[in-house]
Amino acid sequence: MNELAEPFDRLLAEVCTPATVRAVEGGASAAALWSAVESSGFLDTLVPEAAGGAGLRLADAFALFAVEGRHAVPLPLAHTMLARALLAGSDVRIPRGAIAIASETRVAADGALACPGTPYGLVADAIVVSIDAGWRVLPAASAERVASGVHGSLRADLHWPAPPADAIAGTRAVSWREAGAALAAALLAGTLQRVLETTVAFANERVQFGRSIGKFQAIQHQLAVMAEHVVAAHMAAQIGCSGDGPLPVPLRAALAKSRASEAAALVAPMAHAVHGAIGITAELDLQLYTRRLHELRADFGAETRWNRVLGRALLDADAPLALDFMRSALLPGNDEIRAP
Repeated sequence: MNELAEPFDRLLAEVCTPATVRAVEGGASAAALWSAVESSGFLDTLVPEAAGGAGLRLADAFALFAVEGRHAVPLPLAHTMLARALLAGSDVRIPRGAIAIASETRVAADGALACPGTPYGLVADAIVVSIDAGWRVLPAASAERVASGVHGSLRADLHWPAPPADAIAGTRAVSWREAGAALAAALLAGTLQRVLETTVAFANERVQFGRSIGKFQAIQHQLAVMAEHVVAAHMAAQIGCSGDGPLPVPLRAALAKSRASEAAALVAPMAHAVHGAIGITAELDLQLYTRRLHELRADFGAETRWNRVLGRALLDADAPLALDFMRSALLPGNDEIRAP
């Protein structure tokens, strides 16, 4: 964790406790949590300096996204950071409140808009939607929201009978699916790390047959496999957020989401297996994070979708070896992922 992420981690540890997460998931207001984060200034990390922000790159903000995932924040902080940066760069009004990026947008013949399975759809104040070749920021208050019905989920299906008159049009070309995938991978990296730490701590504390279960070889093997996937996902997610500006390189975002989603599908059941029967209880904090692993895995497309994208790019590339394709299209230089 670097000097930018450490104060953010301390802030979230104070204002976004597991009790806070449970309360927001249960329908309580997130206003106090949002106010604390907004007043800290971190939401303007990617906003250009000329517009009053810090002017940092997506690569610099990666550590903040991972910290958000680590604390299971029930608000779209990473989404808001990116949306604010691109709106500021477009010289348009930035809406107040939390901004979520729609994972999918459907436009009907009569102009109605639908965004099924929108991450943070229940708590967001505005939604970024892709329309034709452009994008808009729509007020969530004017949409019909239908909760997913999954326990504790903040996802929602949103529907606007017609584009709202107060929608904000983005002027900069943005591939929001790739951008959202890169953010989801970074959130997965932080959540995976939290699940691993929680599971290791439990294995060291839980005593069976006179010694901690972490001493048993079978448990050690599971923890080792979990750690391998967590580290690989973190590396891939960092690559996904590499680059000089606020937007990811599309193929790197594909790599990041593919590997991080794959890790989520493997790490979550392993964590529950190590915890045993207590791992599936609502009282244990573990489920706050493993539920997010499953949702983040699906947001903006799971590993299967992004594997297809990478496969097509490899087949279309003029490279004699897959390794040459990886070096030229996927791997960033050290200067692109350096810490701030």
